[in-house]
Amino acid sequence: MRGHRFLKYTPPEQGANSKFNQLFDIFQQLLLMTSGDVSEAMSWLSELDRQYTLTNDSYGIGDFFDDLKKKGYITEEKQDGESRIVMTPKSEKSIRKSALDEIFGKLKRSKSGGNHHTPHMGTGDELSSDIRQFQFGDTLDQISMTESIKNAQVNHGIGDFMLMENDLEVVEREQKTTTATVVMIDISHSMILYGEDRITPAKKVALALAELIRTKYPKDSLDIIVFGNDAWQIQLKDLPYLEVGPYHTNTVAGLELAMDILRRKKTRNKQIFMITDGKPTCLKEGIKYYKNSFGLDRKIISKTLTLAAQCRRLDIPVTTFMIATDPYLKQFVQNFTQVNNGRAYYSNLQGLGGFVLEDFQRNRRKNVK
Repeated sequence: MRGHRFLKYTPPEQGANSKFNQLFDIFQQLLLMTSGDVSEAMSWLSELDRQYTLTNDSYGIGDFFDDLKKKGYITEEKQDGESRIVMTPKSEKSIRKSALDEIFGKLKRSKSGGNHHTPHMGTGDELSSDIRQFQFGDTLDQISMTESIKNAQVNHGIGDFMLMENDLEVVEREQKTTTATVVMIDISHSMILYGEDRITPAKKVALALAELIRTKYPKDSLDIIVFGNDAWQIQLKDLPYLEVGPYHTNTVAGLELAMDILRRKKTRNKQIFMITDGKPTCLKEGIKYYKNSFGLDRKIISKTLTLAAQCRRLDIPVTTFMIATDPYLKQFVQNFTQVNNGRAYYSNLQGLGGFVLEDFQRNRRKNVK
């Protein structure tokens, strides 16, 4: 009898399609970093190929570019009489899915489905792990047959089996709710200062959160706003193209807009995620801007804390993701969080996605009354 035979493993040759997928993963990252500029992303990809030999003799960057067109990820548009290569909606959707897999991949593979659980039991539509005695109005599918039969045997013996109403036990149902979320993204100039790209991870997290809500919690709402000197709402399709501007940080304008959006939502569960790396440095007074970049300005901080208190009265927790470690900025965030009764994380860029997911899961249970 022959035993096991061990031979040298020769990996199969990677075809053009496999090489395309490898390059496409990198290309999607570059699109976020270049704010959706296809030409610039292709230039960066060519430079990476020159340095790290990403392609081979049978499949080059030119082949990859042609495949992007054939597969419908990029297209040519006429703008002001000039041709320009741009992303298609298919490419934008692919970027969202890629961000979801990268940041929230484990949750996406979960078998649990659709809506947010709350701590309250009652007439929901999903069974929980809690068991109680049968009550009038409970449905047959709630009955725990194992526990009920065990009770019948204990109460009546096993010789002459009887199952009575007082033997029945049922599995409790969980109520579900919907959640309205606003993500605030700081686009002030400090988000790209000191050679560190902070805006790309912020965009990636927002894209992942949007795709998570669209696929796992379709009844929820997600609104995205950006704030610099002012604050304005952007559409999901605009997120990959988002750029940092020569702005100060008007946190007050961002909070006011976020609160205005959430006031119009009918759901009770509401939350704000604020991704920022700097202190509030700007207010708008009428048509003029009040600015102070030198330390924490008492006037600006006072107005910011006032809005934090208003959010608390409206049962809107604000979770602040602070991409900074300066002690005086930490103190400001701690004061803001205490006034709002929210949460704060002092995150590096690598840990940002995990913190967002953790708090998204936690906040969905908080405000049901």
